[in-house]
Amino acid sequence: MHLLRALAVLVSGSPSLGIYLPLREYAGNTFFDQWDYWGNIDDTTWGNVTYLDRIDALAQRLTYVDANGHAIIRVDNTTDIANATLVNRPSVWPSFWTLGAGKMWPYAGEIDIIEGINLSNTNQMAMHSAIGCVQAENPGQTGMTTTSNCSLPDVGCVVVETKPNSFGADFNNAGGGVFATQIDVSGVYIWFWSRPDIPASITNAASTSNMDTTTFGTPSASWPSTTCDITELFGPQQLVLLTTLCGTWAGIPSIYSQTCPDNCITSNIIGTGSPTYDNAYWDIAYIRTYLAEGSEPLSSSSSEWY
Repeated sequence: MHLLRALAVLVSGSPSLGIYLPLREYAGNTFFDQWDYWGNIDDTTWGNVTYLDRIDALAQRLTYVDANGHAIIRVDNTTDIANATLVNRPSVWPSFWTLGAGKMWPYAGEIDIIEGINLSNTNQMAMHSAIGCVQAENPGQTGMTTTSNCSLPDVGCVVVETKPNSFGADFNNAGGGVFATQIDVSGVYIWFWSRPDIPASITNAASTSNMDTTTFGTPSASWPSTTCDITELFGPQQLVLLTTLCGTWAGIPSIYSQTCPDNCITSNIIGTGSPTYDNAYWDIAYIRTYLAEGSEPLSSSSSEWY
């Protein structure tokens, strides 16, 4: 992954006519104030990383707000790893997703909004759930469905973006873009716009502006509730933003070789962190969350993976 200059909008709530009211904004100098730092190993995708706590991440400038007011979240590029040290620092796997709260995974659901690996230039969206959620045929989306069963172990129901510039170097070269997600009793929907295509309803919006999803057009990914009971299978969602290294997807040799030469470990693990991970960071202008008009916010508690 190179620079991800991502602007993200999360839209959630109960049924409405498309009008959503501002709930919370993560932006500027207070961006990190309402986030928890994991401070532990990656026990979700088993990437070979150790996530830092807030104090260490800020001290080492792996999370900070830059002069533009953007949140920067970096992979360590300063540590040298010797040949004999059994620590993996291979290919990158960034993701922005939501995790259902209060139940062991995946019984409160998971929604993957931004996810990709290695040198891919295409974003992949997905949902994970307990048994009973599948994507309907002809769901009304521009993306390409590759799996439709959301309870498929480790895979879920996957939609691959078909619009250009949705991930990686192409995303960066186009100046980034905006992702939006709507969680509604009618279904879950994800949109992506490259920088030149962002609708005026978003570019002209302030943090206090209402959001009208009827201006968004056809979503990139769509999971209608006609074949997936969102209310039953998806609880209150927590936002998760991370970059892992290697792991159970990016580091598999047969998958790694599709976009990268040699192999995950020998090409990335040995030696200096720079320049290997100089461009492995998120650059986020803001994340805004909204609630459907007339709805009440839901409380959430911590989730369990196992």
